[in-house]
Amino acid sequence: MTDLSLSRPAPAEAPVPRALARRVLPYAMLSPAVLVTLAIVFLPMVQTAWMSLHDYVLFRPNDFTWVGLKNFRAALADEVFWISLGHTAIWMAVTIPAQLLLGLVTAMLLNQPFPWRGLARALIIIPWALPSVVIALMWVWIYDSNYGIANEFLLRFGLIRQAIPWLADPSTALGAIILTLTWQGFPFFAVMILAGLQSIPKSYYEAASIDGASAWNQFRHITLPGISGVIMTAVLLRLIWVANSFDVIFVMTGGGPGYATYTLPLYAFVKARTNLDFGYGSAIAVLFTLCLMGVVVFYLRRSLKGAE
Repeated sequence: MTDLSLSRPAPAEAPVPRALARRVLPYAMLSPAVLVTLAIVFLPMVQTAWMSLHDYVLFRPNDFTWVGLKNFRAALADEVFWISLGHTAIWMAVTIPAQLLLGLVTAMLLNQPFPWRGLARALIIIPWALPSVVIALMWVWIYDSNYGIANEFLLRFGLIRQAIPWLADPSTALGAIILTLTWQGFPFFAVMILAGLQSIPKSYYEAASIDGASAWNQFRHITLPGISGVIMTAVLLRLIWVANSFDVIFVMTGGGPGYATYTLPLYAFVKARTNLDFGYGSAIAVLFTLCLMGVVVFYLRRSLKGAE
């Protein structure tokens, strides 16, 4: 007698619906990046916020005492915190507009036809490509009061009578570092704005010239609207990067002389890594993050309102 069950074909597995696969595939592709971001960005942020609520000094590694908002109250009563906050505001308010203006002028020049334009576009990115430590050391030598080229140039042209200790004088140290970061960061704006300029059709300028529009009117009504989106994105990125930047300051002055070049990120770093007070340093970092978030939200609201 033949076993009929052996002659029957096995039932085929139900295929996965294509619509479901299309919905799941993007999340599956993004999941590694999301997991890495959670591991190296959000987990340290949560750890910093948790540490800011404790008294944690590495001189006492076994003492991890809950103190609540004590570190935040101490920071708000700390004179150095407010000095650093003021320097951070000046740092951002001067550096970003200076980088934007210099980058805009550079992009306008690089958008014009001239010999060796390709080489000029390649060389302009060098300040942005160099490591921050290299740039800081280079500008320390430029500002040196004994053999620095800055003093030599100003003395030769009679603009000063004696060498100025740019980084040792509290009245000039912050301005000198702002000039350094402006030189480092303007190529970012130049490249971004140059890309925006090249996306504007030349026919717009030809039509405006036929109608008798001046160069200034063409810039106002064609160029600026054409690159406004690029500028808004570039300013937002530089706002975050400049606010968090302290490596150039740390290498050039270490925050000195005195507290003349302290910013909030540098102050948090000094407290946590030099004084080993991770609880207080974390509280400063959390307060700085909240301040920066407020600035970013305000900027986005104003930018979106202006774009309507």
